[in-house]
Amino acid sequence: MFPDTHLFDEICARKQGVRREVLEHVITLAVELAREGREGRKIGTLFIVYDSDAVLAQSRCLILDPLLGHPDEVKRIDNPNMRETIKELAQLDGAFVVSGDGVVVSACRYLNSSAVGIDLPLGLGSRHMAAASITKETEAIAVVVSESSVVRVFVGGKLVSEIIPELWVLSRASLHLSWPYVERTTNHVTVVSKED
Repeated sequence: MFPDTHLFDEICARKQGVRREVLEHVITLAVELAREGREGRKIGTLFIVYDSDAVLAQSRCLILDPLLGHPDEVKRIDNPNMRETIKELAQLDGAFVVSGDGVVVSACRYLNSSAVGIDLPLGLGSRHMAAASITKETEAIAVVVSESSVVRVFVGGKLVSEIIPELWVLSRASLHLSWPYVERTTNHVTVVSKED
């Protein structure tokens, strides 16, 4: 899915037991949400991955949990129907809690973690503070979709990765030109032209 596999290797290496494919699905979904938004507007949301029992113990539902009572097999993060459901639910307040096995166990969660000792760059808001604090107090990884269309990953209370969706999309693009071609880059613009 992702062209740069080192992103997942680094994050998964920080937390023992985190399944790479689960994190990959969550981050890919987060990038899609950052790029597409929903109903023509930008949205922000938060995914808490791994250590779901501890996260549930330190959070509460903001509304009746829309995922409660549904079987785990339909709530898997790699299920296309679940992914579309998440995109709809992301318009509501609160975080998604994703188990280490890739089951979205809860939605619309308010995180009750402490911000004591959390140091974030200026300009990052309450969603980022919640991500940093819950990852400091649990073994979870947090993936934040910012309304500014940037995806940020937190581990151990710290910001460890930033993904700019437009660059991510471009890195996944394949050329339609066949070899031979020449590539020129000037002022951060790359042009690929057929070589004569």
